[in-house]
Amino acid sequence: MDCEVCHERPATLHLTNFINGKKTEVHVCQHCAQEKGYLETDEETYSIHDLLSGLFNFNSTFTNHQESNTQEATHKVCKHCGISYQQFAKIGKFGCGECYREFSEHLNPIFRRVHSGNTVHRGKIPKRQYVNLQKKRLLDDYRKELQRLIEQEKFEEAAEVRDKIKAIDQETVVEDRNKDGEA
Repeated sequence: MDCEVCHERPATLHLTNFINGKKTEVHVCQHCAQEKGYLETDEETYSIHDLLSGLFNFNSTFTNHQESNTQEATHKVCKHCGISYQQFAKIGKFGCGECYREFSEHLNPIFRRVHSGNTVHRGKIPKRQYVNLQKKRLLDDYRKELQRLIEQEKFEEAAEVRDKIKAIDQETVVEDRNKDGEA
């Protein structure tokens, strides 16, 4: 997409404004954006690499305990490929698969920031399998909750969760029978 002002350079800045409920979009190059005042002229430019690398620079938001953990991580080096945590943070890529194991204790804060708080990859689900997988996940969550309640000796609450698990299991059995009868 070309710049809407000069029509010479590619548009690198895309602005969306909502004024009195009306949406307007402007697509301009960096040069025209600075001329129009959308950007300050002394502002540094950042590449996508800078943006992604910035996600790994999270010291300012950590508590003292986490800061010491992060400082400890900067001195770690992967035993397999030799890349340091500091190099990883700078380039945003690991040197090998073993880096995940070597730096594992320091990665969850990064994953939470990058993936909106999620640290477990669940992948995409085909629509026809969504209901079954959703039930399976719900059962897994209930079973974990049941185990936690038993460990805390909250047996009344545990019985309620157990009953929910049985209800879902019975519902699944009935659905399976219906499917077998239709086939």
